[in-house]
Amino acid sequence: MSSLEAILLGLVQGLTEFLPVSSSGHLAIGKALFGIETSDLSFEVAVHAATVLATLVVFWKDILALLQGLFKFKWNPETRYICLILLSMIPVFIVGMFFKDSVEELFGNGLLVVGIALLVTALLLFLSETLTARQAGEGGKVTWKSALWMGLAQAVAVVPGLSRSGSTIAAGLLSGVSKQEVTRFSFLMVLIPILGEAFLDVVGGDFAASSVGTLPLVLGFLAAFVSGLFACKVMIAIVRRARLKWFALYCVLVGAACIVSTLV
Repeated sequence: MSSLEAILLGLVQGLTEFLPVSSSGHLAIGKALFGIETSDLSFEVAVHAATVLATLVVFWKDILALLQGLFKFKWNPETRYICLILLSMIPVFIVGMFFKDSVEELFGNGLLVVGIALLVTALLLFLSETLTARQAGEGGKVTWKSALWMGLAQAVAVVPGLSRSGSTIAAGLLSGVSKQEVTRFSFLMVLIPILGEAFLDVVGGDFAASSVGTLPLVLGFLAAFVSGLFACKVMIAIVRRARLKWFALYCVLVGAACIVSTLV
């Protein structure tokens, strides 16, 4: 992977992380277009960590308020919200601990898996908007049940092409959570898992032994962070206000193109 390719892929990650269109799927598409083959997921982990850091910057007031409530050492709305986030992390923790090798194999299966997963993402987005159309704006807050469903959706969305934000937002909407609440929770629930995975890779030496190289990793990280920081607020506002069916249509078109490319 060249430095320019790393920067371009980092930009793709930063711009697509906050949309329900699968940033991991777009990274796989970008790698295929550039003819890049890697033997590990160090680059994906690095650029995802970069956009998570961008999310931390954008949501710093929300995170600070949650921590202030937590350190009052009593049960309050902030403590409850953090416990909801921790509950949502359990499924993806199980996948990361026991099925990491299987997940890495999925990333090596080419664009066919990405294309199919994008079609599934489109279906989830379409169904969630269609089935909740009559309750638009009337949804409630995140509950224990909805947090668990969103956590399960996040765990399944480790498949490249299956949008994490799209899956969790769809799961939340179908569980009766309002679009504004579900969008906020969707972006906050990913912070600890992604940063934790990046930390483990650093401690375990996976980044140092990466087939990508140190400079492309650093450049990709910086490009993803800068573009993610720039795009975060804008993209979140778009997701909150836009009709999910347009994202579903985009996923259908890109997914179909991926599948066709593997057949010709």
